[in-house]
Amino acid sequence: MTLRSGGRLIRSGARRVQVGPERAVRAAPLPIVTTMTWLVTGGAGYIGAHVVAAMTAGGEQVVALDDLSTGDPARVAGTPLVVASVADDLAVREAIATHGVTGVVHLAGKKSVAESMGEPLRYYQENVEGLRALLAAATGSGVRHFVFSSSAAVYGSPDVDLVTEATPCRPVNPYGESKLVGEWLLADVGRATGLAHVSLRYFNVAGAARPELADTTVANLVTQVFARLDAGLAPLVFGGDHPTPDGTCIRDFVHAADIADAHVAAARALSAGRISSGQLNIGRGVGVSVQDMCRLILDVVSADLGDVPQPEVVAARAGDPARVVSSAARAQELLGWRATRDVAEMVRSAWAGWRHQAAARQLLPG
Repeated sequence: MTLRSGGRLIRSGARRVQVGPERAVRAAPLPIVTTMTWLVTGGAGYIGAHVVAAMTAGGEQVVALDDLSTGDPARVAGTPLVVASVADDLAVREAIATHGVTGVVHLAGKKSVAESMGEPLRYYQENVEGLRALLAAATGSGVRHFVFSSSAAVYGSPDVDLVTEATPCRPVNPYGESKLVGEWLLADVGRATGLAHVSLRYFNVAGAARPELADTTVANLVTQVFARLDAGLAPLVFGGDHPTPDGTCIRDFVHAADIADAHVAAARALSAGRISSGQLNIGRGVGVSVQDMCRLILDVVSADLGDVPQPEVVAARAGDPARVVSSAARAQELLGWRATRDVAEMVRSAWAGWRHQAAARQLLPG
């Protein structure tokens, strides 16, 4: 299946706004693309597949690119899929030309804080060099709009109740550092080429819009607890003496479907010329402790598994900040987006997806 883009230049004179910690600015009138085709990198991954589904449901033309190192092509069935790395210049340029790509949503990359502490070179290779190669191919092929999957990890351990886009970025692990360097790289390319771009700094993602889109990796709190309980083991809580009310880390959990909706809103804002550059927080603005999240997970899971082991507190992990909770007011103001799903829905949908994926694996031959 091949997607084709139609007439692109319809009108001009749009107001463009720079977002993030910088003040709003007006730029010279630029043409507006009304028919867009978006290349979603990492599109067969957990979050990427949610973005593909949301953009497709919203009427956007989409093609996915994924090296399938962790992605599953079944997640994007019915959508054109290019199996390639973002670092493969020829493959990316060919995908852009073949499908008439006019914008990129970049989600491909590595995302584990703990893994990044032990393999920093891998994170710089995948997250920074991969982005550099992708930007070279995209801008060299005439792409004018770019949505970057960033992370709240760029803030590190902020000493504030709510993190805004103006909160200083002081990452405390190589993952967060690689995302921040990626933002700098994207901003530099934007200034040099006129590439319109926005970096979405999203917080802790959980949940699934549909069971077949669920997270199957054991890299986030919710799936880590699922995996331990499935094995009959106690869930691990890393650190019980953080400077928080119950001693465990506090996080801002946001549903994967809400994250996907934010990408759709950002892509549309860029293509309509309403924003031109900057960063936006994507979260709920509600802090939930790891201990409370574990209690909720155990309540949901015990309906299927019966009595389950209680969490075990172990030593804190290096690179884990005590509290990170967002203010997403700017995203609501500029994109008209806000998270609508609560943590109970996240856990219930994540567990349904986890069980669905486990059943599917049992049906596979071998």
